[in-house]
Amino acid sequence: MDDSVIDVLVVGAGPYGLSVGAYARQAGLQVRVIGIPMQFWRENMPAGMFLKSEPFASSLGSPVPGLGFREYSGGWPDGLPIPVDTFVSYGLWFTEHAVPEPEPSRVLRVEHTPGPRYRVMLSTGEEVRARSVVVSVGVGPFCHVPAELAALPPSLVSHSMDHREFDRFSGKEVVVVGAGQSALETAVLLADCGARPVLLARTPKLSWNDLPVKGAERLTSVVRGPRHGLGRGWRSWVLSERPQVVRYLPVRTRQRLVENTLGPAGAWWLRDRLDGRVTRLLGRRVVDAARLDDGRVRIVTEDRHGDRTEVRADHVIAATGYVPDVNRIALLDPDLRRRLRRTGLSPTLDAHFQSSLPGLYFAGLTAAATFGPVMRFVYGADFAARRIVGHLTATMHAGSPSGDTMTPVGETAMEVHR
Repeated sequence: MDDSVIDVLVVGAGPYGLSVGAYARQAGLQVRVIGIPMQFWRENMPAGMFLKSEPFASSLGSPVPGLGFREYSGGWPDGLPIPVDTFVSYGLWFTEHAVPEPEPSRVLRVEHTPGPRYRVMLSTGEEVRARSVVVSVGVGPFCHVPAELAALPPSLVSHSMDHREFDRFSGKEVVVVGAGQSALETAVLLADCGARPVLLARTPKLSWNDLPVKGAERLTSVVRGPRHGLGRGWRSWVLSERPQVVRYLPVRTRQRLVENTLGPAGAWWLRDRLDGRVTRLLGRRVVDAARLDDGRVRIVTEDRHGDRTEVRADHVIAATGYVPDVNRIALLDPDLRRRLRRTGLSPTLDAHFQSSLPGLYFAGLTAAATFGPVMRFVYGADFAARRIVGHLTATMHAGSPSGDTMTPVGETAMEVHR
């Protein structure tokens, strides 16, 4: 064994990267986690935001007990929204107790070399050789702005992830495009800061998640299905608790599940806050946008009958989600990207999150096309970390640096004893 080559390098220190790091450390692998812990959550989530997920579904993946969100928070009760700052603090606490010290640098380039080996260049100037690389870059590289808005200058259009504070919009008219939690909460936080938000959405009616049911849990489970990481119900229970099953579904079915499961909806606790301060333009889509001579923006909308209406504002915020695309992971060498097999725009993964290049794994949103919608949420981090590190451990003990690519194998010991 070449001591100058580490077992695994993890790109990213968000919930998925930290979870992989925790499992790799427990398994005794030589692991380096590159990134500032919880950076995206600290810098790209609005102050005053709350998590949509319940406490039991907000834990990072840990191979040992006692490191869940409820253990950190002293038993956070169901139905009490979790402030994003509290979740960030939990992630830092988890890192301190479970993860090899993350390195606050950046990965500039990942190249595939014979072996298989990976050469990873860091912003510090260091070059690292690794048998395996886990790409866990979160959602940041994949923010989606509709084409009708993308041509506007940055002074007039931004994505919801671009804003930690909204004070600069006080007294201004701001159009928020979208109907999901991000759009609804952005509109409310804008109003809280004294802005005049306009919520613009295709849906003719906003959807809201139900208040968590308390009491009569057994009867509720029989009638509505068990509670799980994606909510409640038997169908979504499979998507939440058995994502390995999703991988065997046809590609188009998986795509529909990712797009439509837990569609745009607001948390129950946000409903009363979306009051008369927020103007609603529902059942309309953006068909054109342009900068006006006075420096404002004109947005042309159209309803299902083809009737058009103009909206004028000082700024537009696209709360229009994230679309994973391998080509937008700039740190991957272009030649490496070209060699990856793909499912749509995402990498095609085997049963262990390994891509078509041996030793290269993807976790988080980029794995949703293979394992389904749970990979869009923190709740999927434990499953992903167990699978990846279980496979790394098994193949390295067998004397292979990565195993046979794209070939499903049986459950590892780590998975069986889950």
